[in-house]
Amino acid sequence: MPRFDRYLLSQLLTVFGFFSLVLVMVYWIRAAVTLFDRLISDGQSARVVLELTALSLPSVIQIVLPLAAFAAAVYVTNRLTSDSELVVMQGTGFSPFRMVRPALFFGIIITLLTMVVTHFLVPEAAYTMRVRNAEISQNITARLLVEGQFQTPTDDLTVYIREVTRNGELVDLFLSDTRSETQEVIYTATKAYLIRNENGPQLVMVEGQAQTLDYATNRLMVTTFDDFAYDLGDLITTSTNTTRRISHYNSIDLWFPSDQVLEDTGRTAGVLAMEAHSRNAGALLALVGAVLGAASLLVGGFSRFGVWKQVVLAIFLVIAVKFTESMAANAARTQPENWLLPYIPIVFGLAVSFGLLVLVANPTMFKRSKRQVLS
Repeated sequence: MPRFDRYLLSQLLTVFGFFSLVLVMVYWIRAAVTLFDRLISDGQSARVVLELTALSLPSVIQIVLPLAAFAAAVYVTNRLTSDSELVVMQGTGFSPFRMVRPALFFGIIITLLTMVVTHFLVPEAAYTMRVRNAEISQNITARLLVEGQFQTPTDDLTVYIREVTRNGELVDLFLSDTRSETQEVIYTATKAYLIRNENGPQLVMVEGQAQTLDYATNRLMVTTFDDFAYDLGDLITTSTNTTRRISHYNSIDLWFPSDQVLEDTGRTAGVLAMEAHSRNAGALLALVGAVLGAASLLVGGFSRFGVWKQVVLAIFLVIAVKFTESMAANAARTQPENWLLPYIPIVFGLAVSFGLLVLVANPTMFKRSKRQVLS
């Protein structure tokens, strides 16, 4: 690789790493906050919280990589233009297509990286998260065995435990059951145990009492008991469905689906192939972003006032590409057999980039055409 290509490629990769880190942290923190609040409120440990937030990272990286590639191309091209380095290269006879070649190499590298994340890491992480969520939803102790706090696993159930011993004994239990429309029952016990049987989880309370308030008569009845088994199976519903969805399969399985894949997803082979092509097109947006960002900032040449107009143009063109992507995605939902639809924004972005480079290579093209019309 020539020295100029190595130099510009190293600049692009360095800036790309910085933008990727910043954008990943911003997107990841935003996604992790909601997940963190839900898990902590359910009484999950810090290990579970870190595990699930880590599993959400591949989907964040999938979104960030094309954006970071575009931002790196715009930033590096802007800096080289401001420092007159690209002007010097143009003076040595470099054409616009030659100057954009390192950005093309850069876009290919980021596209390959994005494809690995999109086609393999994201589906596997999504399925692992689904399995872990199902396991967590079955773990009733994580939602109940939190000492010193009022827990509400459901809207009709409130539990308070003063202390949980190392042996799993619940000390000073308070439980309020308001699922009935005619009465409310409050259980208190000095000790309790959470056990499992064939019918589901049960709470065995020892040395306590049940206070029943009848809404119709407004009478309170108090019953003292030595031990009492309270069924929790009907109150807390858990999700055990871990069947793979279409988003849980890697793209190879979608392009060449087996009978098991077709049965699990309930989709046709055409729909599965369309999903794989959509992922592929999404990864190719990194290539479009890199080339389009570099080509846009070459328009207009050097100016003492900077290249802010070119930066605005680049952002506008990226928005146009994303708008085209949205339209193509909507059309693909109604025409799953037309696998070319997801690639329309890629063709559009590369065509615009090529047109910009042609314009930079022939700055007097429109002026010449105008003169010919006048003559």
